[in-house]
Amino acid sequence: MEHLTIDQEEAMEYVQHMRDNFVDRVLSNSTDNMSDEVFIEGYAQFVDPNLLEIDDGQKIRADKIIIATGSSPVVPEQWKQFGDRVLTTDNFFEQEELPSSVAVIGLGVIGLELGQSLARIGVDVTGFDMANTIGGISDPDVAKVAIDILAKEIPMHLGTAVEIDEADDGKLLVTSGDTQVTVDSVLLSIGRKPNLDSLNLEAAGIPLDDRGAPLYNENTMQVGDSHIFIAGDVNGDRPLLHEAGHDGRVAGYNATQETPAAFKRNTLLNIAFSDPNICQVGLRYDQLDKESSAIGEIPLAPVGRAMIMAKNKGLIRVYADKASGKLLGSEMISVKGENLAHLLAWSIQQEMTVGEMLQMPFYHPVIEEALQAALYDLYAKVDMKNDTPVTELVEV
Repeated sequence: MEHLTIDQEEAMEYVQHMRDNFVDRVLSNSTDNMSDEVFIEGYAQFVDPNLLEIDDGQKIRADKIIIATGSSPVVPEQWKQFGDRVLTTDNFFEQEELPSSVAVIGLGVIGLELGQSLARIGVDVTGFDMANTIGGISDPDVAKVAIDILAKEIPMHLGTAVEIDEADDGKLLVTSGDTQVTVDSVLLSIGRKPNLDSLNLEAAGIPLDDRGAPLYNENTMQVGDSHIFIAGDVNGDRPLLHEAGHDGRVAGYNATQETPAAFKRNTLLNIAFSDPNICQVGLRYDQLDKESSAIGEIPLAPVGRAMIMAKNKGLIRVYADKASGKLLGSEMISVKGENLAHLLAWSIQQEMTVGEMLQMPFYHPVIEEALQAALYDLYAKVDMKNDTPVTELVEV
């Protein structure tokens, strides 16, 4: 019997093409349409609160300033000596050839997504994380299921610090507790650092926290009571594209106003595009007041649509306020979790109760029926019930 194989070089060329295409679309609708007088390329730093100096010596004075300099992958100083054998999101997609073996250090969203992808195209992958969980999951029941599922593809070593050393054959020796593996490269995904070091923020005259980052109002994006605003993952708060877009809209609007306006933050929505998806919506498990909260759940094993898709592995947990029945949040590992997470985020933002959710239409057979089952389980544990003769019906 012949086995399917993948041309890794061609696959990486395709990924690079897709990346470049996405970037070109953004640029074609933004900076490509700006004149040289409006769009100035270069590194800037503060000279005083209203004066910026570009690295070519040009100086710009402004009444309002928005800091949106993004972030960069964290690479510990002692690991920089290993050069391009340490991969991050900055250089991973530039690789023309993939290493035969990789240690993924940091099993958050990026580590899981890239690690699982590498494993599926034939790279020998081993995962490490100092935490005892993966994908940012705080719900212990969801974490256990997620680790059980994904560890079948990526051997995982959790809860212990990691060290990297040179191996005798030019490879890298990765050590975590009693575990040692020798690999060609390390994929590092242990977090991101705001790009602030070169801005000379001390000259900006704005309040900074103990990390040297600007203190700002998340509803106005204003730094202190200054003329400076901040947007995107440079603030180190919610390093997600849709959140950066929200920040940019708020900061951009307020930078043009005499008095900044406050805007409501969207319900937290975080998705790891692993297979199955790992999602957190609204309040996480570790943010719940356990005394006043109720938890409903459904394992994916008996869900009809998941069984048909041969994807019936996972767990959905939903949280609500026990007294009012209002949805608070969810954590899950589920096929099509990206879709379920959006439904929950919209419902939480609309301050819907569990009972109101159960009065929404659910088609058959769809994966949303798994969410319906979790909501039924949750409904039995909240005090607020629907004021109708039948839970699912709305009287007219």
